[in-house]
Parts: sequence; structure tokens; C-alpha cells
Amino acid sequence: MSKAKRRKPMSEINVVPYIDVMLVLLVIFMVTAPLMTQGIRVDLPQSSSEPIDVDADEIILVVSVKSDETYFINIGDKERSISLASIGEQAEKIIKANPTVKVFVEGDKSLAYSVIINLMNVLQVAGATNVNLITAPSA
Repeated sequence: MSKAKRRKPMSEINVVPYIDVMLVLLVIFMVTAPLMTQGIRVDLPQSSSEPIDVDADEIILVVSVKSDETYFINIGDKERSISLASIGEQAEKIIKANPTVKVFVEGDKSLAYSVIINLMNVLQVAGATNVNLITAPSA
């Protein structure tokens, strides 16, 4: 009788199941990415200005004004409705805690100019030295 051949240990990794898992994850991320928009829906005015570079680790304070003059404050991933009187208090606390915070204002293009100016005045009184306006890129 012949001796049974000993099997050598297989030193290769079967990557086919890993490819299947990666393709499923890719499809999940492609479907959910458009749903993860942040911020308040505001119809921004268009401008041909250059984008501002913002690092991922910088603290950003975004104040949004909708067309019905409701104010929203957005810090990181938290956004909430707030009155104009409360914006100054909240912004002052945030700026005192982190003086390098970048302040951005986004307002609906149908708003009166005075609404945005009043908001910028409140932010400057709160200690914001450089208030940036957010616009949509021109088509």
C-alpha cells in the first residue's frame, strides 16, 4: 500500500469573501452619503469668490438665517433654533472658550440686507473679530 500524501498547509488567503464585503460596504456608503447633509437648508446667494480653507480640527460656528427670519446656530454636528437675542450670549460663551473659532453666517438670498447686518453686529459685540459670509458657487 502506498503512503497517503501529506497535505501541505495552505499559506494563501482567500480574498473573495473580503471583496464581497467591501463591495457591500461601498454600496451602503454610496447610498447613505447624500443623506448625510449637514446644516439648515438655506437658498444662498451666488458668488464667484474662492472657498475658505478650514481644517478638520478647527472649531466652526455657523449661524444660519432662513427666509422666514428664523435663526439657527450650528456648532459641529449640533444645530438648533435660537432667537437673535440668544445668539449673542451663546456666541460670546463659545468665543471666550475658544478665541480662534471661525464664525460663518449663511443667510437666504431673499432676506433683507438689514437682517444679516443686525446678525453680524450681534456677533461682533459677542467678540467675533472676523465674520465670514457663506455663498453658493456661481454657475
